[in-house]
Amino acid sequence: MRALLFALALLLAAPAPVLAQALPYHIDPGAPEIVPNLTAVPAIRFLTTADFPPFNFRDSNGELVGFNVDLARALCTDLKITCTVQAWPWNQAAQALEDNQGDALIAGLAITPENGALFDFSQIYLMLPGRFVTPVGAGASFDPRSLEGKRVAVRRGSSHADFVRRYLPGASVVPFDSEVAALDGLAKGEADAYFGDAMRASFWLNEHVGCCEFAGEPYFRPDLFGDGLAIAFPAGHDAVRLALDYGLARLKRSGVYDELYLRWFPVSFY
Repeated sequence: MRALLFALALLLAAPAPVLAQALPYHIDPGAPEIVPNLTAVPAIRFLTTADFPPFNFRDSNGELVGFNVDLARALCTDLKITCTVQAWPWNQAAQALEDNQGDALIAGLAITPENGALFDFSQIYLMLPGRFVTPVGAGASFDPRSLEGKRVAVRRGSSHADFVRRYLPGASVVPFDSEVAALDGLAKGEADAYFGDAMRASFWLNEHVGCCEFAGEPYFRPDLFGDGLAIAFPAGHDAVRLALDYGLARLKRSGVYDELYLRWFPVSFY
């Protein structure tokens, strides 16, 4: 899966011009800004991995880059806190955090009951919705109910396939072995629409300008598509958690978060 994401991330090399991009907004604009005690956080040791593009990976020069890496550094700059970002193998990163070899893990650790028993988490900073993709021109007036009797391409065995079967029983599900294969099937006319992970679809759309487009609204279903991305902390490290939650809100309000999002996801999947 991570190798597939790396291949998809390479498609970002030639971003397409997209107007009126929808942006993530997981901050309550009406919430009061509560400033934490930042003197209690003189430095933060971020842990990540180097195999999860476009979030955290090594570029052709061996430099650690990605959306998560840029976000961690932006948080530190905004909060004026000295930080380091260190990459660990994925199968060791959570254990390193548990062993207090770092203060925060920004690498897409799933928010599960098992991980919740070991770690605390920040607010969600990015969700990964499901979305429909249709041929260009069909998205403007798209209504999922119009897929009655139509073919919908999905990744075989995915929660997105389950979603279509559950909520669009009149549609004909056309399974493929991967999201890319399903999207390619749409482009070839083997399906009338695609439904699946919006982030992966955004990479594909970035490389297939003039073919297809997102249709309808994003579907946020944590029970099916996951809770989204959050920063993990050793249990009880409240000072660091509160500082970074405060920083995430500041980056969103200042526009820095949006700049980072569009830098790494030029075709917004929201």
